[in-house]
Amino acid sequence: MTSLLRITEYRARRRAVFFNRLELNQLLAVYSTRVSRGEWRDYAIDHRTGVAIFSIFERSSTRALYAIAKFAPGTRPRGDYLLLSGGKKLSEGSSLPSVLTAIRKPSLLLVSSRA
Repeated sequence: MTSLLRITEYRARRRAVFFNRLELNQLLAVYSTRVSRGEWRDYAIDHRTGVAIFSIFERSSTRALYAIAKFAPGTRPRGDYLLLSGGKKLSEGSSLPSVLTAIRKPSLLLVSSRA
């Protein structure tokens, strides 16, 4: 037995999410400063149903250091943006700049006192 699937209803359920130009500029600004310091080397953008993910890699052959996820509006109680590292939640909020503050901070460097 076959059933009728209306395309308009199917598309309405999918809820495609994308980063807009302003959000991409903010993400790439943070990314480019760390690339210039030699800390990061690659990124990827992934689109899944209801979420867009910007992943940052130390090398292209490793797992993502950070993943910034943007969810469909109103689907999460604590905001539409989430910052993950190693599967752990680092930050979440309703605006991208507030979530990015966690990775904007400069990395600590170990400096030896031996000459």
